[in-house]
Amino acid sequence: MHSSNFRSAAVALAAAASCLGAIAAPEVTRLTSPSELFSSHKPAPIIARFLPGQRFDLQATLRPDDASKSITRAEFAIDGRLVKAVVALRPCGSGCLKSISANTAIATVRAVSVDRPGIHEFSVSATQSDGQTVVARGNFEVIPLLVGGQKVKNIIIMLGDGLGAAQRTAARIVRGGYVQGKTIEPLAMDTFPVTAMVKTSSLNSIVTDSSPGMTAYVSGNKNNNNEEGVFPDDTIDPFDNPRIEYLSEYLHRTQGKALGVVTTADVFDATPAGNAVHTSSRAAGTGIVDQYLDDRGLTGLSVLMGGGRKWFLPASTPGSARTDRNDYAFSANDAHTGEIVKRWGAAPGALDAQRDLLADFQGAGFKYAATKSEMDTLDASGGKLLGLFALSNMNVALDKIDGRRGRKLGTTGSVVDDYGFPDQPMLDEMAAKAIDVLSRNKRGFVLMVEGASIDKQAHNMDTERWMLDTLEFDRAIKVAQDFAAKKGDTLVIVTADHECSGVALIGGSLLTDVLLAQAGAKGGKDGLRDPVVGTYEQAGFPRYRIAADGYPETTDIDFRLLIGYGANADRYEDWRTNTRPLQDGQQPFVKKEPLSTYPAGPLDRDKTGNLLITGQVKGDSAVHTATDIPLSAYGPGAWAFSGVIDNTDVFFKLAQAAIRGAVPPAGFVSSAPRK
Repeated sequence: MHSSNFRSAAVALAAAASCLGAIAAPEVTRLTSPSELFSSHKPAPIIARFLPGQRFDLQATLRPDDASKSITRAEFAIDGRLVKAVVALRPCGSGCLKSISANTAIATVRAVSVDRPGIHEFSVSATQSDGQTVVARGNFEVIPLLVGGQKVKNIIIMLGDGLGAAQRTAARIVRGGYVQGKTIEPLAMDTFPVTAMVKTSSLNSIVTDSSPGMTAYVSGNKNNNNEEGVFPDDTIDPFDNPRIEYLSEYLHRTQGKALGVVTTADVFDATPAGNAVHTSSRAAGTGIVDQYLDDRGLTGLSVLMGGGRKWFLPASTPGSARTDRNDYAFSANDAHTGEIVKRWGAAPGALDAQRDLLADFQGAGFKYAATKSEMDTLDASGGKLLGLFALSNMNVALDKIDGRRGRKLGTTGSVVDDYGFPDQPMLDEMAAKAIDVLSRNKRGFVLMVEGASIDKQAHNMDTERWMLDTLEFDRAIKVAQDFAAKKGDTLVIVTADHECSGVALIGGSLLTDVLLAQAGAKGGKDGLRDPVVGTYEQAGFPRYRIAADGYPETTDIDFRLLIGYGANADRYEDWRTNTRPLQDGQQPFVKKEPLSTYPAGPLDRDKTGNLLITGQVKGDSAVHTATDIPLSAYGPGAWAFSGVIDNTDVFFKLAQAAIRGAVPPAGFVSSAPRK
């Protein structure tokens, strides 16, 4: 054979053998932490980033080349050195997604950490039952902490769920007003000295939901939509995913800081849970609220306030939502979950639908308040507080204020009366109490305060309700700002997990409220659109009169602000305030009167005006958008929050201020005169 032909044949045989080997070899189908080095074989961008010493899990999904074989061994290495920890090797069986074969194995090593800053390569090596092996590689980065100035003692994260730039502007128009183009009175958040724009995409979508939208700020990493404090995996257990250590856990472990979580939502909801709970299912309510208490030794949880009493009541109690179906229990005999207990120090949990979680919180030293009156008189000296003011989501600001005003006039029949919880606190009142309690911890605290129904009412396209919830949120911001100004050692940020519904301030009504009501009788675009919607100079300056309680005397004013939506479902619109909110499907008694008489969706209200606005999305809810959102900062470390940043960057800036001290952003030049 000619030598060149021989070489060609040898190359062809080698290539064929390589192909056969590739077909026969086992395969790594998922490697965690997520990285482009594994996914696309490109070293950048770096996906996973951690603080020095921050804990996280490594995991790989390992698929044998056929059903007769199995994975017998796996080991992980970082920078070529074996990770010295137990590697749990679990055959999938029936515990994985339907797309995963039963003999596929999940290899996991828990609570790994790396101190040295820089980019690190990690790998998994797996052996199949016939001796064949496979190796896959990924990378992550450990972010250095710089020598800084003043360390912050306390961090307060003010999280306006769904709060985009348009929602902030609308609240400013309603609360502060404009004359000749100038704001009469700014919002509290407007007075923060530094503002950045934040990119909000999640690990698996340009449009995030609240779970990864929140956890990016407090873990430094992207999560999949619907997941909290974990990386995605291929199992069906919502509580066994690879974990990432939260800011609260890191600062409690290293500095002894306490954690506070305050929300106007149900406390199991995505944003509050995304500060303390690790799960791949934001809907797993029983296990989520159990983790709050059971893992308080990891998070330092000392204050938990909001709605959600239904998860704390034994399953046999009317109104309870507890069930074993969404609870968790880790077994010491199962290395896959048992290592979560051993390596992370997490509680093993139990399937205990009949658990009285209220009693257990109180047994752990938490003072309990079920009403505003009880919260106001509660002794905070013990440093622990549980406040649950509704069975599920709390009522929104508009309805709480209407209830308070009605009680002063001696009237009943308000929305809060229908819900059965007439004595609910406002968000600023909860924030003040939380700060009072958390301040008892001499080592400082991390507090997250959520204005939850900015998002929920934007989903409902209920304009006046989300606008007043934004005002309520801003009043809570003022509480945090005043505390920070007094103490001088507290960093406050105001931001959102995402924007909701594509809010647009399209103009102002051309009519008085009386004439607007009459226009609704005519209806359609000829009655409610063409003669009503004023754009450009016709929009003018809507003037809302603010009452002594800080909220508009009425939202049905002459020449009112008009709002449109860019990510909306179909809805009817008459531009006037809805007397009742839409039904809240999370409420236990939503199908019973009087709640069952509330409008079921946006096509069940404002129908008499017959102005149908067709949406861009199906269903009966507006949706989140991928729009960047503003973040404003106040206090030591505030100047680090400038420019256009990723949501995961926020975590490292907060940690820098708390651990090594505040530093100015790169390229920052002080305007102070030289000495």
